[in-house]
Amino acid sequence: MKSKFLNINKIVLSFAVLALVGCTNLDEKVIDEVLGSEVADPEAALAAAYSQLGEGTFVDHGSVFALQEYSTDEAILPTRGSDWGDGGKWRAMHEFTWDANNDVVKTTWNQLNFGITKSLTAISSANKSTGANKALFLAEAKGLLAFYTYTTIDLFGQAPYRDPDNINAPIQIRKAETTIDALITEVEGLIPNLADIKTQNTHAGRFTKQAAYALLADMYLNRAVLKNRTASSFNFLEQAVNGGGTDMDRVIYYSDLLINNPNFSLESNYFHNFDINNHTSKEMIFTIVQKKIASSDKGSDNDLAYMSMERIQKPSPDNRGTNANCVTPEFYYSWNGNFDDPRFHRYYQYDDGTWFKNDGTDVSVPSTSKVEGTGKPWFHFNRGLQVGQQYGPKITNGNFELTSDGRIKVFKLFTEKNTTLAADFTPELNFDNPSEAVFTQAQINRGVRNFKFEFDPGLGNNGTSGMDVPLYRLGTIYMMRAEAYFRSGNVGAALTDVNKLRTSRTREALFGNAPGVAIASLDANTLFKESGYELYWEMYRRKAMIRFGKFDLPGTAKPASQPYRRIFPIPQATLDASKDFSQNPGY
Repeated sequence: MKSKFLNINKIVLSFAVLALVGCTNLDEKVIDEVLGSEVADPEAALAAAYSQLGEGTFVDHGSVFALQEYSTDEAILPTRGSDWGDGGKWRAMHEFTWDANNDVVKTTWNQLNFGITKSLTAISSANKSTGANKALFLAEAKGLLAFYTYTTIDLFGQAPYRDPDNINAPIQIRKAETTIDALITEVEGLIPNLADIKTQNTHAGRFTKQAAYALLADMYLNRAVLKNRTASSFNFLEQAVNGGGTDMDRVIYYSDLLINNPNFSLESNYFHNFDINNHTSKEMIFTIVQKKIASSDKGSDNDLAYMSMERIQKPSPDNRGTNANCVTPEFYYSWNGNFDDPRFHRYYQYDDGTWFKNDGTDVSVPSTSKVEGTGKPWFHFNRGLQVGQQYGPKITNGNFELTSDGRIKVFKLFTEKNTTLAADFTPELNFDNPSEAVFTQAQINRGVRNFKFEFDPGLGNNGTSGMDVPLYRLGTIYMMRAEAYFRSGNVGAALTDVNKLRTSRTREALFGNAPGVAIASLDANTLFKESGYELYWEMYRRKAMIRFGKFDLPGTAKPASQPYRRIFPIPQATLDASKDFSQNPGY
């Protein structure tokens, strides 16, 4: 996306500046930036705080995504033959064997800490500013601080803080159970100084009033969990922090402000929310702006698309997948009776009308679609969940094999690391040892893959993408409001919201643009399934599983687990470096 975000030229500059003044190693120092040496330009300091959202934190599969998704029934990254062993750090997320030394846990903690630190730096810089945008920049910086802090206390139960205007201030530890109410009050207090989206040069990549409403709805929906994480049940109808009514009343209130805002509407093509050009989606409330940079993956990440593709699946002659993550059988079969839902799968149609059916009937597809930056042919795979035998192009002498009239030939595909094994993505995983997510080289085809996010082959680099990563979109808000209605006892209103999501999405022209089908009734299990249909792989599942009492249950390669694992441990390196933190119970 080409963005007007602040001054885009200063974003890249801020990467280098922050690298010079930031912490050298968060394994050794926790929030140890010298806040007195912040970037002099408050706009550049704020840009650096925004950039941390995309510096792996919320866009790489191995950070927040790993903790929010690999720990659930939606996503799993098994060891596949000789690939993805990595000391068991990925499997640990799904096998529930992570500890305080797990690299994924440590990386996520460090990246969120960087976000907190850069937000504090931006606050300090804005406070010292005399510019016309002082109040706006300060409110945005504080909004980002709240977002990073909320994510950290959700995942780790505690987060660091230090007074941004006192370089000698001690570190404070903000605990989830006592901090959530303060965070809610802080964000509510920011709203008067935040811009409405699409005013004051803002868009979904900025923390606007509407981003604040979405964050507040999220915090109120999860407040009961954060206040008493290991409880056997949660009081979702507790008196709200502010504004009267219950927590669920406030979720509904803030959701209404977004659902009734004419700037937002549901996209009939569900997958447009996850396209490379998704900045044009009318659902986007708060996103991570990604900007492709030639010969670099700085500033953008393709992981959400790249990780599920088999290596032999090649969108261009210069790109390939990596044959890693997939969905579990539990999540795949939760779609039973709903495989024609427009959110499950979508076929791609080329400009000349050719559909890529991926069923063995394809002989060729046009080569007229070209990759940005290289001009080479672009092969478009289908979207959504991919199951069964896969088909696609082959490469000879560095280019796709073409027909005599210049079209891309389509072949039955075999896995790259085992060339006699068909790329047949099976719903079942069937690990030889059911408690360990490990496949032999003869089993690496297993697992339904998720192509929800569009692979961006632009510039011929697997690591770059122009897709903005949605943190909150209108579909998220409808789902949160539906749950709030349900927990308030208004099942009819919850059903209306669920059916609004279902029927607003339409299938492709191949199926006459048929809308999704409404359901007749709603209970807790159905609502949980509907949450998965709308929000799968959007870093939402772990929170939903905890609220619905599903997180501790056994599943594929996962044992029944204890409630203490609803949060992650503080990394041992942090405890060794700082006496301010204490380890979470159970670890």
